[in-house]
Amino acid sequence: MDADDADARLEARPPFLEDLVALCRELNRENARYVVLGGMAVIQAGFVRATNDIDLLIDASAENQERVRRALMTLPDAAVREMAPDDIDRYVVVRVADEFVVALMKSACGIDYAAAAPLVDVVEIQGVPIPFASASLLWRTKQTLRDKDKVDLAFLSRLLASRGETAD
Repeated sequence: MDADDADARLEARPPFLEDLVALCRELNRENARYVVLGGMAVIQAGFVRATNDIDLLIDASAENQERVRRALMTLPDAAVREMAPDDIDRYVVVRVADEFVVALMKSACGIDYAAAAPLVDVVEIQGVPIPFASASLLWRTKQTLRDKDKVDLAFLSRLLASRGETAD
């Protein structure tokens, strides 16, 4: 093995559906309060695209952060150990780079967990209930300047229109 091979082992890979299910199983076991946002939620809504991470909007209370931390400790590398207790309060996004990346947010485009929770679509996958952001919530959290969010917004606009809903 050369140095390049060793470095490649340290890089996170894109997450698979099985990773999301396993992570949500642990989050649910811990009674964590969270919503799946971003690419995984857009994929669940029906848009075929890749994603590089699992985005979670979490309740920022100290007790919930601890629940999320315990769930993330079950990931292969337990990389959450490197996260400081106040990181979620200090940063907009905290990226836990384990075998795959989990991005933790206390708010997305100004929307916190309390505002997002009523706007989820709970989907059961492999026996695990997963709270995905609804299309209307995704629309609100995709109001950025990133190119991939513009593509997601075009999809969400068509999806909402096909349901007779408006993008607010």
